[in-house]
Amino acid sequence: MKINYNLWGGGALLLLALSACNPRYKVVDAEGGRVTIDSVWDATPDAEAAALLAPYKAGLDSVMNHVVATAAQDMEVQRPESLLSNLVADVLRQSATSVLGRPADMGLVNMGGIRTSLSAGDVTTGNIYEILPFENSLCVLTVKGSVLTYLFENIAGRGGEGVSGVQLEISRDGRLLSARVGGEPVQPERLYTVATVDYLAEGNDGMVALPQAEERQCPAGATLRGLFMEYAKQQTEQGKPLTSRLEGRIVRK
Repeated sequence: MKINYNLWGGGALLLLALSACNPRYKVVDAEGGRVTIDSVWDATPDAEAAALLAPYKAGLDSVMNHVVATAAQDMEVQRPESLLSNLVADVLRQSATSVLGRPADMGLVNMGGIRTSLSAGDVTTGNIYEILPFENSLCVLTVKGSVLTYLFENIAGRGGEGVSGVQLEISRDGRLLSARVGGEPVQPERLYTVATVDYLAEGNDGMVALPQAEERQCPAGATLRGLFMEYAKQQTEQGKPLTSRLEGRIVRK
């Protein structure tokens, strides 16, 4: 007996599982390919499925299309420094106030965690979900200056990440040339605080220095997306747009 499947994602694993469940059958051949998912699929929508999903879509659209803020400028994401990564890192650093009673010495977000740019004009809930789609949560770490310098080396090796409160000079081949925190040189034995996300706190995305933290505090429910959403709403309440600027936080030489 031959069964034809369009295998998407784990389809091959499904066939193997079916074979394992019934030893009378075995997989003798499997073919796979890629199907481009684009607007072509919208040309002939399934009417029954569309009708079923319509009330849910309407409810979701009413939430996602809600305007929560205004952006004063287009903000891109790029290394070594960019407008949007600066803004998100600033939000993280300020959000540490809920843990420390003051902003952290440094804010850090990985460029890969910011998935798209922000356009000037209305900013909707959906826009913020597109920019920050992951369930990353705030973590405030306490590290020695020696570990902080190691973290800066990690950042230099990546060609730059989103930072706040620090000034780094890096080489084009990924070496740390100089570093300052709050305008001052790093003191190896001094303790510093870093506001970042749990994903990086675990040492992911090349930030291998962070698991060496002396202390780690991750308040429940404080997702980066939620913190950014709250910041956007606060700016709106104060009659201010979302804005950012390039400050030479990371300079490549």
